[in-house]
This record gives sequence, C-alpha cells and structure tokens, in this order.
Amino acid sequence: MRPIVLGVRGPAVEDVQQRLLVLGHDLGSTGIDGVFLGKTYDAVRDFQRAHGLSEDGVVGHETWSALVDATFTLGDRMLYLRLPHFHGRDVQVLQEALNALGFASGPVDAIFGAYTERAVREFQRNCGQPADGVVGLETVRTLMGLRHIWEGKDSNLPLSASLAPARVLTPLLSTAVIVTAQGAFASEVAKRLVNLAKASHDAALVSMMSEAEEAGDRRRDAGLTLMLAQGLDDDPDTAVTVLGDDDPAAFHSRLLAALTAMHGMRGSLVIDLGRSGDGDDEKLAQRAAVRLLDALCAVLA
Repeated sequence: MRPIVLGVRGPAVEDVQQRLLVLGHDLGSTGIDGVFLGKTYDAVRDFQRAHGLSEDGVVGHETWSALVDATFTLGDRMLYLRLPHFHGRDVQVLQEALNALGFASGPVDAIFGAYTERAVREFQRNCGQPADGVVGLETVRTLMGLRHIWEGKDSNLPLSASLAPARVLTPLLSTAVIVTAQGAFASEVAKRLVNLAKASHDAALVSMMSEAEEAGDRRRDAGLTLMLAQGLDDDPDTAVTVLGDDDPAAFHSRLLAALTAMHGMRGSLVIDLGRSGDGDDEKLAQRAAVRLLDALCAVLA
C-alpha cells in the first residue's frame, strides 16, 4: 500500500479512521471524514506509541498491519496452525477464552502456534466436534456460546496446566518425507501438509518435490515419498483413502498396513484424497493435511 501521510484524503483514510474508532481513539467532531489531519493524525501517533512502532504519524505497511491485527474479531477469518503464524486480536481472544475454560494454550501472545492448536483440538474434542485444530464457524459459535463463562475471567495459566504441542513429531525429525501431488486439490493439501509440519516443528523433515526434483528422482534420498491424488480407483495395494467419515484411527490402521507391506519406511506410497474435495475449500484442505500429519506421526513412531 502507498503510505498515508498528513493531508491525504480518500477511502483509505476512512478505513484507517474506522479502525481507530473501533480501538477507542478520539477522532474529534469530524469523525470518519476521509481526511488525514488533526485528531486522526494524533490518533495514529498514539496507536504507534502504544504498539512500539515508530511514532512518525505515517500509516505505512508496518502501522497498517498492526491496525489490521488489532481490529480482527474472532470469526472474521478461519484460524489454524501455519507459517507464517496467524496473529492478531482474534487470536488473543481465542487464547484468553481457551485458557479461562481450562484448555491450556500457553501465554496469551496473540500468535496461533502449536500450543494454541493443541488447546483448540482439546476444546473441539470436548465439544464433540472434529478435532482438526481449525477454528471455523462451528468452533467459534460453540466458543461464543460459552462467552458467559470465560469473558472477563482470568486467562493466566495455572501452574498445573499441561502444555504440549498437538502432535509428537519425533518420527519426522529422523525420517525424511517427500510429498508430491497430482491435481489442484491434492497440491493444496500437499502444500498445507508441509507447512503444517514446519509450523509444528521447524526441524521436521517434510518437504515438497518440485517437477525438476522429480525428474532427477530425488525420491532416492527420502525415507518415504507420498503421492497425493484425488479420485483414484480403489486399490488397497497402492492407495489409502484419507477423507471420509470414519474415525481417524481407521486411517492410521490402513496407513500402517500399507507401510508394513512396503517392508520398511523407504519407498513410495499413493494417498487417495477421495472424490469429494473442492479445491477452493480451505477447511477441507487443512483438515486433510492435519489428518495426514497426525497419521504419519502415529505410524512412523
């Protein structure tokens, strides 16, 4: 974005003013008028001072990003574990609610990290929802339905609170996994799988295979190569169906059986993501990535 400086007028200034009002800043009698002068300029400097930013009164990239973060409300966007981490006021409220309800998400730092994912999944499991760590509409509705219990309550963690990431990634710190894909949805799941592994532990040995690397047969350097595809013909010798309504443990068993049939953890395995995926469905793709990573950690242990 182009920096907003003293004297600028227009819709971008109105957006800044709206966010400043939401945060409780005084814009004077003119309010939202689309003019970057006077009280608006003073409010920007106050905001910058409060957030440790350069107090220059200019709304550049850093100040704009901080304004956006500060004005997200829970439910404005889908939240889940990824790199770069989601961060903002909505994540802070989520952490405060989870901690107050007894689901330890770690220090309230407004960053959706591995401990926050674990707390979300424990909350979802407790509420009878799919424990995928994805904070979508259903999870937000359930959490807001408990607002009378957690709002205004102490969100500091008790000394006895148990903190742990959602999954034990030790197997993926020693076994290299290369992921490749066929099709748009499978490619999206593959990217999310690798990203989720790195977000869970930066030393996880999970990576994508590019076309150039595939031509050079990089698979020989991997402990395991996963080919993700969608809508394959059922073939128990070459594919394992991931998506569906069955219990995650059922997929873990199928994956373990397929790996056992390979006589070790070196080689290639095709994963069928099913026929129902929509390449535009963010939640479905993230849920598939979560199921895959959980299963890999379980069966490689």
